[in-house]
Amino acid sequence: MITNLVRGLTALTLAPLTTATPAQAMETVPLAHAVELLPVVPEDRTGYIRTSFKHWNSGDDADDGCNTRQEVLLAEAAVAPEVEPGCPVSGGSCTSCHDNQTVSVAGSSDIDHIVPLVL
Repeated sequence: MITNLVRGLTALTLAPLTTATPAQAMETVPLAHAVELLPVVPEDRTGYIRTSFKHWNSGDDADDGCNTRQEVLLAEAAVAPEVEPGCPVSGGSCTSCHDNQTVSVAGSSDIDHIVPLVL
């Protein structure tokens, strides 16, 4: 009897600890608004060496000569660049969703480091 009473009291005491807090509904916002909510800090490239991050692969189609960077540039360009044999791209432009700046697709677009490797 006492054993059952102790078990019952233990279960009763622990019950409030196991009840879940109701989850908050997730807010859905447009990407541009979500980007505006991010804190902006001055860029600091101390210790960053771009050549230390060799990671481009052959992309979705290994036979077309385009690496992942070139495929993203082609897919996201507002003004399509010219694609030469072997997939070098020239011309074209895109608008960055991060700062709403229009940049040349071929030369100015750093699409590979969306998440900063150096803060």
